[in-house]
Amino acid sequence: MPAPSALLTTSEVAQLLRVHPKHVYRLLKRGLPARRVGSEWRFDRAEVAAWSATGQRTEDAETVAPDVAPRAGATTPPLLAANGDRVVLTFLRLLREAGTLLGLVPADRDSGLAMLAAGQVLATGSHAGGFPSHLGGERLARLHLVTRAVGLVAKGRVPDLRELPFLRLASRPGSAGVRRYLDDALTGAGLDSREVHAKAVVCASHLEVVSRVARGDADVGLASRAWGEALGLAFHPLAQEAYGLLVQAREMGHPAVVAACQVAQGKAFRTEVSGIPGYDVTGVGDVKYDGVT
Repeated sequence: MPAPSALLTTSEVAQLLRVHPKHVYRLLKRGLPARRVGSEWRFDRAEVAAWSATGQRTEDAETVAPDVAPRAGATTPPLLAANGDRVVLTFLRLLREAGTLLGLVPADRDSGLAMLAAGQVLATGSHAGGFPSHLGGERLARLHLVTRAVGLVAKGRVPDLRELPFLRLASRPGSAGVRRYLDDALTGAGLDSREVHAKAVVCASHLEVVSRVARGDADVGLASRAWGEALGLAFHPLAQEAYGLLVQAREMGHPAVVAACQVAQGKAFRTEVSGIPGYDVTGVGDVKYDGVT
């Protein structure tokens, strides 16, 4: 990420795009790449140029009345659809302490995207398999939180993949992004994931997985290292994956989204999350527009 001094201000972007400064905020809702620096928006020149070249600016930009203020998120409920990962719970707590409430709706990757597309939630957690650039024709923005380790957890020794057909497995549904890592690993070991999961207990969250393993209700589970460490379980990695929050780009001016960016880019969040095993905070708080190069 460029140093704050190397980033463009709103006025400088307006000059670059030849629009009124207030229209820059309208472009934010349409996907203009930006990041929060303190209480202000800052822009990387290369990202702005690349975005502008895609033709996503409207041709009537110069004719927008300069006194028209953007109205983002007027009806979208302040809700986050996500699995209760430790980073999400930490993020929501710090957001609440900063004065903004964002309700948590339990959801895996696919169901969260469906809620976002339907306008039922303001944001959704996303990971594994890449991040969509658009959803239902709407441009998406991504607030990066962490890169996390996911894999198998167990009491004591983590069993070999070839032992899984004979053990009690606590796994995740096929609609959960993390499940693909285990499916791929099983295929690589010459095993049929469908047969392995025929007797598995499918859990709604990482916390449920590690709780079952810690109680002795399962021999091995599929979860994040962060939750496994919280319950004192051994961990074997399957993958490292970026984890962040997706919002519709037109909602970037929503007060809850602005507050979320500020918390994610704050020292308190970085310090607390970096102390949790299994999380890499490189790039924490960056706002990304996937598909823009």
